Amino acid sequence: MDPLALAFLPGIGPKRLLEALTQEEPLAFLRERFPEVVSLYPEAERRAEGERRRAESLGIRILGLWEEDFPESLRRLPQPPTHMYLRGALPPEERAVAIVGTRKASPWALGFARRLARELAEAGLWVVSGLARGIDREAHLGALEGGGRTLGVLGSALDRVYPPEHRPLAGRMDLVSEFPLGTGPKPEFFPRRNRLIAGLARAVLVVEAPLDSGALITAKHALELGKEVLAVPGRPTDPASLGANRLIQDGAYPVLEAGDVLSYLGFSPKPKAPPELSPEEAALYALLSQGEALPEDLAQAAGLPPERVLSLLALLEIKGLARALPGGRYGPG
Repeated sequence: MDPLALAFLPGIGPKRLLEALTQEEPLAFLRERFPEVVSLYPEAERRAEGERRRAESLGIRILGLWEEDFPESLRRLPQPPTHMYLRGALPPEERAVAIVGTRKASPWALGFARRLARELAEAGLWVVSGLARGIDREAHLGALEGGGRTLGVLGSALDRVYPPEHRPLAGRMDLVSEFPLGTGPKPEFFPRRNRLIAGLARAVLVVEAPLDSGALITAKHALELGKEVLAVPGRPTDPASLGANRLIQDGAYPVLEAGDVLSYLGFSPKPKAPPELSPEEAALYALLSQGEALPEDLAQAAGLPPERVLSLLALLEIKGLARALPGGRYGPG
């Protein structure tokens, strides 16, 4: 009996699937209750065989709810996936933090999410997110910059990465999806994706999110699963921050730096030697630490030629201490 073929039968959800698999004769058990469905089993069996062959050719593992190493936290979902498609590995739940937020993030939030993910990865944590535009993308990039692992949970099949411009990034990450191969993205898939993000991480951290953000759905799933929820405060008058601010009002732990996350979850940052800076670099970094600025303003404040400031900014970017922002501005890395 092929469990994957049973999972492909219409109307056989996770509860019925597991119940059937405990029987000595799963098909006979199902035939008594759903005779019209069981008649489709030969077709489902052929589909399962084809799906396995295609997955194997793409380096993808199909992980079933009936297998011992299926994540226990996902089993506890009200509606767990019957099976998932995995490329790479799943993180240990106790060392995974989900970083989520709006697709239309502000420059400060993008930079903060990336720096936060980088420092969490440097401390040995996995970063989980949804590979979407905005906060998700920066979280994945930051984790990779920190030399860590990052898991992308997709709202499409693993062979239909969305958005398409993130395919090169996806090639550097671990990926998981519950959607069959060849399935493209649909709006209704992303809330389903969000419950997996919450289930696969020990904590969910919302960086920037308006009140209608899908990130709040992820936070809601986390709370229902007994997971920790953290949030980065934003300006009270900024609509893009209302969702994160409301989470803090409701009890989410406020995060101002990576150390807040690590200490709250009981981890210690790995000590690292600060990069060596020339006197000019140190002076320019001190100015950047005061807030975003244009290169010409930095040149005037530092008393340096504009072309020299641009060279120094490039060096600080390489060292992870500066970041180019939209509009030609720079901020701390």
